[in-house]
Amino acid sequence: MKALVISGGGSKGAYAGGVAQYLMEVEGRDYDIFLGTSTGSLLVPHLAAGEIDKLYDVYTNVQQHDIFSVNPFVLRKKGNREFVSIDFLNVLWQFIKFKRTFGESKALKRHIKKHFGKEEFDKIKTTKDDVVVTVSNLSKNRVEYKSIKDFTYDEFCDWIWISCNYIPFMSLVKKNGFEYADGGLGCVIPIREAILRGATEVDAIVLESESLEYNKVLGKNPFSLMINLFGHLADQLERNDIMIGKLAAKNKDVKLNLYYTPTKLTENSLIFNKKLMTSWWEQGWEYAQEKCEQAKSNELRLDK
Repeated sequence: MKALVISGGGSKGAYAGGVAQYLMEVEGRDYDIFLGTSTGSLLVPHLAAGEIDKLYDVYTNVQQHDIFSVNPFVLRKKGNREFVSIDFLNVLWQFIKFKRTFGESKALKRHIKKHFGKEEFDKIKTTKDDVVVTVSNLSKNRVEYKSIKDFTYDEFCDWIWISCNYIPFMSLVKKNGFEYADGGLGCVIPIREAILRGATEVDAIVLESESLEYNKVLGKNPFSLMINLFGHLADQLERNDIMIGKLAAKNKDVKLNLYYTPTKLTENSLIFNKKLMTSWWEQGWEYAQEKCEQAKSNELRLDK
């Protein structure tokens, strides 16, 4: 049983789309189980439904207003360089309304339903073993995995949306009496969960470079410093998830293929830039091609 697992990573999900496209369309990988966290949870339903061209159009054309109903960020330019800073008016308005987050992402919920329809939902249920998204139950202080088999279309769309809500910059959601947020707050890449669900081979797309040895430019105000801090914690959690996944794969004799980004793609993955995301999709496709060709070359060398 083959599984495709995609980590969290915001706008970097475009890169994962390129990797998945090559694996599925060129290598002919036919996956039984799809698991995703955060941006990965947006990708896996479309991939499971075989809607890769549609996914490319959606991901490379998404804009800030498709994600945020209240955007806490503002993009500024200084010469040829773009940088992100706080939108003080929007954040102040959130405080005035006694909200607990700097921004709101209700626009993303509408965007999900607009591009992932009931027909695709039904198709997945009849053709694939499972599609699973990761969420963090903050009330219970635990990670939960929501399977498409257990919910209606509307409920599963809610879980996809919740999996992407990177608080405190996006919405904090109350559902079934509990408060939920981004799955990446507890598990960035659910490799172990794929193995527990019966996967015998796992392709895991990690939206971070394998080597994190670079000098990070820290924010110049508390808001941007907080973004950097959250990114740092997510990186450490991701490393831990991969280590646990490798151990689980070794113990269960599962073949694990890891696909990283070759470089650090962005400092703020909550900014959605059409030009960059189109480029990242192409980079993902090229990286997967290079990695697969290298693996085949190594196998031929061993056979000789």
